[in-house]
Amino acid sequence: MITKKINLDEKDLPKRWYNIAPDMPVMPGPPLNPGTGQPIGPEDLAPIFPMSLIEQEVSTQRWIDIPEEVLNIYRLWRPTPLYRAFHLEEYLETPARIYYKYEGASPPGSHKPNTAIAQAYYNKMEGVKRLATETGAGQWGSALSLGCKMLGLECTVYMVKVSYHQKPYRRSMMRTWGSEVIASPSNRTNAGRGILEVSPDSPGTLGIAISEAVEDAVNRDDTKYALGSVLNHVMIHQSVIGQEVKDQLKKVGEKQPDVIIGCCGGGSNFAGIAFPYMPEKAAGEDIRFIAVEPTSCPTLTKGVYAYDFGDTAKMTPLLPMYTLGHDFVPPGIHAGGLRYHGAAPLVSLLQKEGVVEALAYAQNPVFESAITFARVEGFIPAPETAHAVKAVFDEALRCKEEGKEEVIVFNFSGHGHFDMAAYDAYLDGDLMDFSYPDEMIAESLKKLPNVDVG
Repeated sequence: MITKKINLDEKDLPKRWYNIAPDMPVMPGPPLNPGTGQPIGPEDLAPIFPMSLIEQEVSTQRWIDIPEEVLNIYRLWRPTPLYRAFHLEEYLETPARIYYKYEGASPPGSHKPNTAIAQAYYNKMEGVKRLATETGAGQWGSALSLGCKMLGLECTVYMVKVSYHQKPYRRSMMRTWGSEVIASPSNRTNAGRGILEVSPDSPGTLGIAISEAVEDAVNRDDTKYALGSVLNHVMIHQSVIGQEVKDQLKKVGEKQPDVIIGCCGGGSNFAGIAFPYMPEKAAGEDIRFIAVEPTSCPTLTKGVYAYDFGDTAKMTPLLPMYTLGHDFVPPGIHAGGLRYHGAAPLVSLLQKEGVVEALAYAQNPVFESAITFARVEGFIPAPETAHAVKAVFDEALRCKEEGKEEVIVFNFSGHGHFDMAAYDAYLDGDLMDFSYPDEMIAESLKKLPNVDVG
């Protein structure tokens, strides 16, 4: 039996982004000024972001037109294929029908360019010459490097130090597209120097790297900051994923998904496939949304819903989200894109309201599922994506036990071609599982700002 590939024509590329804000059951509280604790205004964000992205961040429009220049670059790889996983269904002997949206088709090999191209475009339109950003495993850094090169901007990437050494070829990609790549924490910024003074061997975190990138941006007139997840405008740009899935399932006469799954660090790829289906959920459709994270950084499963900083140095606005604490330092697992202390405010609130479910898995069972998927379906998942794969296996086996012919759709958010050292570690029996102790999380949460989240 041949795996079925469901393609859309170029003319079917979504021409608008979907904004979930008008369809939220309730909206999260506003971002707060870290100094005053008061709601921030556009002028507070202007040193960091271009005004067009600030407007999207607070937009209540359901649909936002995608600029033609962005569409022209999207057409390099979009629409991306949707695959029916016949081989996996047969292997698991499940009555479920499994589909995966293959975002590994983009030039950097992940879903991240959907927002990287857009952010580079809007910055260029407002005269910005350079972008500074952070990256964990390197998927976001490589995507923004591509976007900046295609739109004529300079790019500096602060890469979490443990991933800087674990993922050398992601680093090479960024440099190939012309970016400067710096291991974080670094001596380049006050934030980095402060961390190194206390912890010279710090493996780095996304929170630290964000602090360095924000500091870099605010200290230069020609530079803005770009964030690859968490914020509302990022979720908006990623909505092309779920919109295409809807059209692809209709094309083959498939019913509405029963289960939609995505891995979740900050929340962008999960939101990209899940948010366009939220209106159907609100209208009474029985759809489950499952966000999957590592047990070593259990933001949604063990964190608390509170106002917290998005970075370690407390330079960013306070956001209402599930958090493990802004100075939380997770172990150096290979799924570097999931090593973030917080989750997107929109994703967090949907989980708090019971619309989204969250699961956490350890590294070894995740890689066991990834190896099986690669041997059965052919594609090698990124370590982040492999968390979603593990959840798909469990849901498919549940359907087998219950005799249910459910439709399971998941976001194959990126390929693992630059993560083979992680696969070697698993195959050689060298991967460690780590479940963060509750008492260590409680200690980290003691440092949360004293702000009522409502």
